[in-house]
Amino acid sequence: MTIVFNDSEEEKEVEDLHKSEEEDLVALLAKSKYNIPSINLATVVIENDAVRTIPEADARKEEIAPFKILGKNVHIAVRSPQPDHLTNLTEYFTGHGYIPHFYMASLASLEKVWERYKEISYAEGAHQGSIDISSDALITLSKEIKSLDDIKKTIADTEKDKIHMTSHILEIVLAGAIAIDASDVHFEPEEHTVRLRFRIDGILQEVIDIPPDVHKFLNSRIKLLSGLKISAHSIAQDGRFSIFLGDDEISLRVSLIPGAYGESIVMRILNPKSIRVKLEDMGIEQGLYDIFMREIKKPNGLVLLTGPTGSGKTTTLYSFLQKIYSTEIKIITIEDPVEYHLPGITQTQTDSEKGYTFLEGLRSALRQDPDVIMVGEIRDKETAEIAVESALTGHMVFSTLHTNNAAGVIPRLIDLGVNPKILVSALSLSIAQRLVRKLCKECKKERVVTEEEKTLINKILDEAKAHGKDLVKFGVDISGGIKLFEAVGCDKCNRTGYKGRMGIFEAIYNDESIEKIIPTNPSEREIKEVSEKQGILNMKEDGVMKVLTGITSLEEVESVVDFYEI
Repeated sequence: MTIVFNDSEEEKEVEDLHKSEEEDLVALLAKSKYNIPSINLATVVIENDAVRTIPEADARKEEIAPFKILGKNVHIAVRSPQPDHLTNLTEYFTGHGYIPHFYMASLASLEKVWERYKEISYAEGAHQGSIDISSDALITLSKEIKSLDDIKKTIADTEKDKIHMTSHILEIVLAGAIAIDASDVHFEPEEHTVRLRFRIDGILQEVIDIPPDVHKFLNSRIKLLSGLKISAHSIAQDGRFSIFLGDDEISLRVSLIPGAYGESIVMRILNPKSIRVKLEDMGIEQGLYDIFMREIKKPNGLVLLTGPTGSGKTTTLYSFLQKIYSTEIKIITIEDPVEYHLPGITQTQTDSEKGYTFLEGLRSALRQDPDVIMVGEIRDKETAEIAVESALTGHMVFSTLHTNNAAGVIPRLIDLGVNPKILVSALSLSIAQRLVRKLCKECKKERVVTEEEKTLINKILDEAKAHGKDLVKFGVDISGGIKLFEAVGCDKCNRTGYKGRMGIFEAIYNDESIEKIIPTNPSEREIKEVSEKQGILNMKEDGVMKVLTGITSLEEVESVVDFYEI
């Protein structure tokens, strides 16, 4: 028998071990010797604006690496945080108008940031005059722009000087998108023009066509801001930059992909305002809200959200975290990616190329002595098992799971290999949600109800009453007949008939009846039958209640909920 030694794999294992030991040593020294926090930048998003606060030569000489900036607050990784060194660095950054916050980091972490200088070298040469977005201009424009028509008119009125127009159009687009609460901005090159569209309340809406030559300037400007390669046109690229509106930092996640007529650009707007939505304002019925609050405030347990992409799961999870946050507990999140920064909460981002998956993130988080853990998604057996075990060992765990409804959570976890007997004690709450647009209050109008619609609505209401659900408790009174409203469209809602969105929810909490059937590996139908006795509206019923109270339209609910599902 021939024994083959794989030197390269062994060398990699040794290298990984050394890196892990270095990170552990940094964490120990930071706490015991220097009394400052430590940071491993392997899982942190590096912001180009932070890197630009000090020249590369000085950063390497001083062995420091600025990695995050918010207003005048700049967060800096330091290899050797000696008191004299920190004093000198503080003088340097305060002298340049910044407020420094220091962390101890390994050389590997610093090198990750130093590598960023290569990406922004071109942008550094063109620096602020040509790549800055004026905060004052954004604030002024966001106050002036109230609708898509205002954006079209403002762009059309812009001067025809190409360079000046590029700066101004980008300011108009960003300010306009923020002002009318768009979540995404799309630049889509076609054969003879470039189409600009905004995603508002989940629906793409056309704004204006932009000349291809102007798009080329916009393309370069956006790449500069995002720290992307300007000369690369045949590869997909992802970047990020931030702008400021008053005290709010608004991050933009940028994606470029090559197309037949040029690069398509999509900018996701990560506006902190969108996660400041109070749990009470998300469309959660009062009885269900009380159940949510009871379950998420428990010292341990597993709370799972289900729903398709774009159904608001992240916003709901963030709302839960903000509800339970206090200085007395430690909250850690593992996300892909970190979309919004939450004060007081330790957030990490997965990096599959470096092996930092949800599974590895969860394992690492458990070594950080957390009280609450949020895992972006449970995708495999190992992550599911550790999440369940964590819930059993004194942690509150929040996560998401891919199922169509709340009843599907238990079968899905069992399919992933979780022991049903353990699941009985771990699972606290299963939630399913969808998002629907709200009818514009200014222009909605009552419409004629068809016989088919009456039959459908009465059938759903009769089922709810048969399970002991009191319609009056949910604000519904059909003694005077069924009333439905439809979208009309006006200036206030950009002529869509809808303004804003809200959730449609269903949930199942782990009571005695649910605990009894979990060990039998129940089907979704069996779980639904048992959970109906809890008195919580299912998604069909919750949607119909919101239709009958005039909050949304029947068509909106029908687009996200299967009314005919048994």
